[in-house]
Amino acid sequence: MKRQAPPVRVVTFRIDDRDLSAREDETILTVAREQGIGIPSLCYLEGLSVWGACRLCVVEIAGSAKLVSACSTRVTQGMQVYSNTERLQRYRRMIIELLFAERSHVCSVCVSNGHCELQSLAQQCGVDHVRVPYRNSAYEIDSSNDYFRLDHNRCVLCTRCLRVCDEIEGAHTWDLMGRGIDCRVITDLNRPWGESATCTECGKCVQVCPTGALVKQGTSVGEMTKDRHFLPYLSQMRHAP
Repeated sequence: MKRQAPPVRVVTFRIDDRDLSAREDETILTVAREQGIGIPSLCYLEGLSVWGACRLCVVEIAGSAKLVSACSTRVTQGMQVYSNTERLQRYRRMIIELLFAERSHVCSVCVSNGHCELQSLAQQCGVDHVRVPYRNSAYEIDSSNDYFRLDHNRCVLCTRCLRVCDEIEGAHTWDLMGRGIDCRVITDLNRPWGESATCTECGKCVQVCPTGALVKQGTSVGEMTKDRHFLPYLSQMRHAP
């Protein structure tokens, strides 16, 4: 006889000054967004697995000295979460500044200008200048694909393209190569995108990219808009019994 899973408990907790309740299998970020509480994030995207790499969604929890990522931390009974303290604001501004300094994110000449999540987060977090030195290292642009283009200079290594290609499309064309500042996304063991034997050219990776790293060929400054509404539906259908 098949054993039934135990029922999921409902817990009560606080985010800032709000008393909330949620299932114990929900994360802080999920509950916060359902309640209209703004916690910034870059690598998280509904419908994809949790990566927890950008660290922009970190929050403070009473009784703990360390910051925890809201996207991967589940709520617990009696938890007190602080989502927008001065410490968190400083931390988030520094992360965004480092992202801008690591590669070339010149918004005025980007095809995703006005439609970029990194740009929007910089505005929300009050980043109007970068206080650390720019690396000024030029990365290659892969225009070998007939329909899409990859600009490593604008990649933030959020791995959304990897996860949507693997978990939703099932192709696993994308992967990561290298470590630290030498890390970058690659297709088919570092072959040019246009020579990929696994890419289905579905464009899902382009639509989920938060910046101007993955775009359609032929787009000019400010023309590249992206639509991610398909993702929760496809994710649900893929895991349906």
